[in-house]
Amino acid sequence: MNGQPKLKLYNTLTREKTDFAPIDPRNVRLYVCGPTVYDFAHIGNARPVIVFDVLYRLLRHVYGESHVTYVRNITDVDDKINARALRDFPNLPLNDAIRAVTEKTETQFLDDATALGSLEPTHQPRATDNIAQMIEIIEALIAKGHAYAAEGEVLFDTRSMADYGQLSKRNLDEQQAGARVAVEAHKKNPQDFVLWKLSSAEEPGWESPWGRGRPGWHIECSAMSQRYLGETFDIHGGGLDLIFPHHENEIAQSRCAHGTDVMANVWMHNGFLQVEGRKMSKSEGNFVTIHDLLHTETFGGRKWPGEVLRLAMLMTHYREPIDFSLKRLEEAERLLSKWPAGKAGDAPPDASVLNALADDLNTVAAVQALHALAQAANADSAALPVFSASAALLGVLPKEAEIDDALAAAVETLVAMRLEMLKAKNFAEADKIRDDLAAKGIQLKDGKDATTGERVTTWDVKR
Repeated sequence: MNGQPKLKLYNTLTREKTDFAPIDPRNVRLYVCGPTVYDFAHIGNARPVIVFDVLYRLLRHVYGESHVTYVRNITDVDDKINARALRDFPNLPLNDAIRAVTEKTETQFLDDATALGSLEPTHQPRATDNIAQMIEIIEALIAKGHAYAAEGEVLFDTRSMADYGQLSKRNLDEQQAGARVAVEAHKKNPQDFVLWKLSSAEEPGWESPWGRGRPGWHIECSAMSQRYLGETFDIHGGGLDLIFPHHENEIAQSRCAHGTDVMANVWMHNGFLQVEGRKMSKSEGNFVTIHDLLHTETFGGRKWPGEVLRLAMLMTHYREPIDFSLKRLEEAERLLSKWPAGKAGDAPPDASVLNALADDLNTVAAVQALHALAQAANADSAALPVFSASAALLGVLPKEAEIDDALAAAVETLVAMRLEMLKAKNFAEADKIRDDLAAKGIQLKDGKDATTGERVTTWDVKR
């Protein structure tokens, strides 16, 4: 960490931005709530994927690639998944239909995340592969007096935890029951939430001490984070909408089961997303998936490259609300078109970009600094390695075009012909070659040989 900037992160738990101090610098641990794979991920789902990928890249840079563990879960058991499975695969046994739904949508999500320039997390556990761990936590909660069985359910007793509500800063008496939980007579308290519920013959289920059933929503992340990161870890991330009830209830389950003061030391939440100034919803007609943007012409009448979508997200600070619009995408694309392509080598990222990211992931300042580095690299190729390393840290390094040998030979021949025409002052024909190549995406750049003073021409494929 010598020479690295000091990271400062805003902690939702304390409502303060403070210096980040990992529990173990040799194993910095990050958990982010992933998708519920009942349908293709929408553009709002892309924001935490991109935001926490930047954090992952920054942590790897500061502490070393082998010293950061990043877990992003896959929720593949959910009532919406059950409904979609019955709708789309009515002739399959329910568990097989659920697997068919979730495998397809999980694969699409992973493809989308890759297209957005995100690195693969260290672990991407599925909820259905961690049922035993969930049952263990529920048993511990019952044994310690924090949970009870009633009417075929196991519920968390919110009154058993003195400081329940510390993340959302809500008074227990003012809170409404958690999402997906109806207020029913068998609850001790209206705010109590489900840990386990019995399954009918038409619903997926696993054997448990309380009968064949399935987990509640919140217990999944408590089980998967504990399995892969331990009872207490460094950073937990997700969208602002997850603070209550999901993250609040994760904290309650984990702390009460393990007897710890915290679940994660730092809680980070990205802001909400609107589309063209309105809340995204199917009823508004502005619901758009990542797949739509990448592969169809439903938004702005064209397809959008993943790097454009990524940069458009990073042009707003992660904690601020974002208006995802055609204008924003066009602005991001114009910016990218001015940046040189390259490959990340051994050069270190520029301090201006590093310092911006170290200040609570200030990607707005980082992008501004990166643009200045791009201008310097365009003026002097010696500055390209630092620009490339800095752009790679943000995951927005323009890729060098792949050019086959036949194309390269043909272009070189035309470039040589044009140089001869320029020497002969046949400017009209020389300009025609330049314009024909430009129309095919080949950009020529004239210069002078530093030793001989002779005209030289280089070329590149425009992105």
